Amino acid sequence: MDPRQHPAKFLRNKVFPCELQSANIRMRTPSSSSEGAAEQGGAGDKLLQSFMGDQDLAVGNMFVEARIRAAFYPKFENDKSDQETRTRMIEMVSRGLATMEVTLKHSGSLFMYAGPHGGAYAKNSYGNLYTAVGVFILGRMFREAWGKEAPKMQAEFNAYLEKNRLNISMELVTAVLGDHGQRPKDDYVVVTAVTELGHGKPKFYSTPEVIAFCRKWRLPTNHVWLFSTRKSATSFFAAYDALCEEGTATPVCKALDEIADISVPGSKDHVIVQGEMLEGLVARIVSRESSVQMEEVLRNFSQPPLDGVNCDLGPNLREICASNSLDGKQKIKAILENLRSSLYPDHSDWFGNSGLDAQSRKADESVVAYFLQAHPTDYATKKLQEMIRLMKQMKEMKPSSFPAAFKCYWNYQKVDSLSNDNLYYKMVIHVHSDSVFTRYQQEMKKNQGLWPLYRGFFIDVNLFKANNKITELSEDSNILLNSIEGSLDSSSSVKDGLADEDSNLMVKLKFLPYKIRTFLIRNGLSTIFKTDRSAYINYYVRQMKSWGTSKSKLKELCKLLNEWAAYIRGKYGNKPLSSSIYLNVENFKRKYLGEAEPFLEQYAKRSPANLALIRAAGNMVQTENFLAILDAERDEEDGFQPEHVVAPSSPTVSLDVVSKIEGLIVFFPGIPGCAKSALCNEILKMPGGLGDNRPIHSLEGDLTKGKYWQKVATERINKPFRITLADKNAPNEDVWQQIEDMCGTTNAAAVPIIPDSEGTDTNPFSLEALAVFMFRVLKRVNHPGNLGENSLNAGNVLIMFYKLYDGKSRREFESELYERFGSLIKMPLLKPDRAPLPGDVKSILDKGLSLFRPQRRKRGREEPSNDSYAKEWEKWEKRLRKILFRNDDYLKSIQVPFEVAVKEVVEQLKAVVKGDIKTPDTAKRRFGNIFFAAVTLSQADILGLVRKVAEKDTAVKKFLNGIKLEDNLNKVHITLAHKSAHGVAAVASYAVYKNQEVPVSFNAFFYTDKMAALEAQLGMVNGETIVSRNDWPHVTVWTAAGVGPKKANTLPQLVSEEKAKRVAIDPPITITGVVDFY
Repeated sequence: MDPRQHPAKFLRNKVFPCELQSANIRMRTPSSSSEGAAEQGGAGDKLLQSFMGDQDLAVGNMFVEARIRAAFYPKFENDKSDQETRTRMIEMVSRGLATMEVTLKHSGSLFMYAGPHGGAYAKNSYGNLYTAVGVFILGRMFREAWGKEAPKMQAEFNAYLEKNRLNISMELVTAVLGDHGQRPKDDYVVVTAVTELGHGKPKFYSTPEVIAFCRKWRLPTNHVWLFSTRKSATSFFAAYDALCEEGTATPVCKALDEIADISVPGSKDHVIVQGEMLEGLVARIVSRESSVQMEEVLRNFSQPPLDGVNCDLGPNLREICASNSLDGKQKIKAILENLRSSLYPDHSDWFGNSGLDAQSRKADESVVAYFLQAHPTDYATKKLQEMIRLMKQMKEMKPSSFPAAFKCYWNYQKVDSLSNDNLYYKMVIHVHSDSVFTRYQQEMKKNQGLWPLYRGFFIDVNLFKANNKITELSEDSNILLNSIEGSLDSSSSVKDGLADEDSNLMVKLKFLPYKIRTFLIRNGLSTIFKTDRSAYINYYVRQMKSWGTSKSKLKELCKLLNEWAAYIRGKYGNKPLSSSIYLNVENFKRKYLGEAEPFLEQYAKRSPANLALIRAAGNMVQTENFLAILDAERDEEDGFQPEHVVAPSSPTVSLDVVSKIEGLIVFFPGIPGCAKSALCNEILKMPGGLGDNRPIHSLEGDLTKGKYWQKVATERINKPFRITLADKNAPNEDVWQQIEDMCGTTNAAAVPIIPDSEGTDTNPFSLEALAVFMFRVLKRVNHPGNLGENSLNAGNVLIMFYKLYDGKSRREFESELYERFGSLIKMPLLKPDRAPLPGDVKSILDKGLSLFRPQRRKRGREEPSNDSYAKEWEKWEKRLRKILFRNDDYLKSIQVPFEVAVKEVVEQLKAVVKGDIKTPDTAKRRFGNIFFAAVTLSQADILGLVRKVAEKDTAVKKFLNGIKLEDNLNKVHITLAHKSAHGVAAVASYAVYKNQEVPVSFNAFFYTDKMAALEAQLGMVNGETIVSRNDWPHVTVWTAAGVGPKKANTLPQLVSEEKAKRVAIDPPITITGVVDFY
């Protein structure tokens, strides 16, 4: 056997010792498993017990081969804000370094298919209703595409997947698995990725390769647009901004078709198969060669025909699932029996096989430990062990901040190969929270050899014993293993380990009509059925603020959502939903459109404006004329403001004004030692309070008996007008929700005050901040909460508080607080020019963080139990005091003086109270809905120009006498293009010139007794002449009462009819303006 051709098989036939890397993971033996787990495993666990035999000998003689069986793209969140990501994407396209690719986001579920032997998978599971539905629809797509040839082509397709070790990922869109934004008109799949699994790290096909693959096999493809120039890339983002609050499939696709350099329509038209309700778009950076490759694919692979479209395809999915009498298993059986396809003849993943029935599918939990301790047969197995070992370490250190599970199941398709020496499993890596991907990516930055963590991650595992006793691996075998590692490492792409983060730039752009239905109506159901009506109002307002929804749209939606809440609660008797005809809220959410769609349709029928808001409901669809509706009610240039994008950074204070008729809750998401009590005392002592007539009241947590936040709520109900200082740490979202509820019930605003700290990748507070907090606590004398110099476990308590914030970066922490409360005040803590944290201080803090593990709660605190672990803590507490006190001078020197911090906080609080607040800098982009592009001009420049015309022409001077032009020139601009008149693409085309200066020459003054305007000629930007889509570029200077600004467009016609006058400006006067959006 040539080892270069078959390295894995060669190594498998060799027996070699491998250094056991237990990584402190205790192996769980079958005998130590719970009785229930043993019962569940049944015959399978007996095989495992037999396989292990003498455990010590078995571990030394145990080998493992692992292969990724299915994987979807890693979930990647940009470190930068969306606006920074946009800017970087445009920059890369402008410099010719990349192409920007945009695809439609269909509303469905992830489904992966690797052939009948490779398996069918959902996002985190297999052998269930999701995968049965996926296989059924994929088979139906084949019959629709190939007609009578379908069985033959399915067999060839399966053989191709097996031979090349491929899995295809699809968006599975169906009405039977739960409602999203709109019930799809048809059940279908769209291929989103093709993954070459090989025997190493997965390789994902480029989009041109995916389209070529799909057209070869007649599989459904998505709509794709490519943007390879600065103008097209900037125009795309402007088009999204113009459509973000009203976008549906038809206008979005139309605009992008006009803007993109290449448009590749999907084989499944979104409007036909799903409907107008569009979830969003996904924009990402791809290779700069993508455009050339795509053009080549389009030349060589035409859109394939559908030979079976008129054939009898049998009952469809909805007909099969229509019977309410079918339970889950019966439904799966009915679906698979109606498959009428050779696509997936083996149903063992759903119903078991031979001696392993469906109930015994799940294997003993110890399999994961055995997998990690077995000798790897090849490089791929070693890398998979490395990543799973790391994830288990991270999970054991911080279980609450690393929600992930490793589940092993018997591989039914290998049941005939099972023996006492040869076991086969499927491992599912189930990530419960997106924060896991973020934390894992941070580890990849530290170790660029790590393989990525994929979404939809399934591994085939083969545990086996060597055929002879352990011997030393021959020198040739060692050389082979090293050569495998070396060659694979050297051939890896620069993308490995996110070394080139630009290759991962991506932004998801969702549309408001979809978000209204999914996030505000569906996801808000559980909040609606709370007893307090204000909770739902708080919920939807917070959501819309976090999206940056424009004020006008927010106002319209408040009316809609309040009516929805009243309607659905009224229908179910204002009782919790679980006591109604539905089993529970979650079941209702899955089929919420059964109630929401009729409501929305009736709401839309009441007025054109309502239909324009909802966009589509039932048989009512508004895609083209909604702008005409708006124009009928509002002049095209009246009431708009220039768009401004706030520079991305961290939030400071809120734009929301705290009205004096409200109360105010001041609270502290902090850690003991953050000086909140001292700050509250200073505020109480201030003459005149915070500058208005509201009384200030402080409720100190350490002196309050009973449940603190309930006490605060009671105090607020009794005296809602006053300002409450909630002098207690508020470290988690449960508390924040209670504060939000109080705001709703007592007509109050809330403002969080947080210590200013850089934070770490996974915690909003830095180790320096933690050291200062601990130092302050240990210096306390006679603390009312007994957390001071005499507290034996003070360090442990502060570590516990610090851990409560784990899983959130500083940016995430601040953004969430701002999104919830619209306000944020930072209390200065550390001097910017401080010296680095001493090594011994950092080491003792790191030791405490690694030593900490949650224990039973005692009086609201985590305390170590009375065992050897407690002794470790005791030693650590003593050492902590010794080290902190030894660094007394340093810890004092790095702190901002308390009086300075108090002064800054009080100034910000007074601004909140008075309403003297400017829009904060936030990580999220705040935008309105773009209606038109224009050149903005200075009011002073235009007034000066008109005065010069009047000085030279007595008739103009007489005309202007008594007219206050200043009152008409609040927003001086020349319209370039308007959505209603010229289309979204036309407006978006000016994005490339946004914020650029352009010279404007004025050569004539037009006027009648009802209006006046200046004729304009636009100059050049970067060598390109700016051309207005308006037939007559002009600035409207004045209109009489009741005359809209757009009427000025008629002035040239009125001059030709001698109903208006034209006064030439000779020589023309040039003024500089700026291109902007309104």
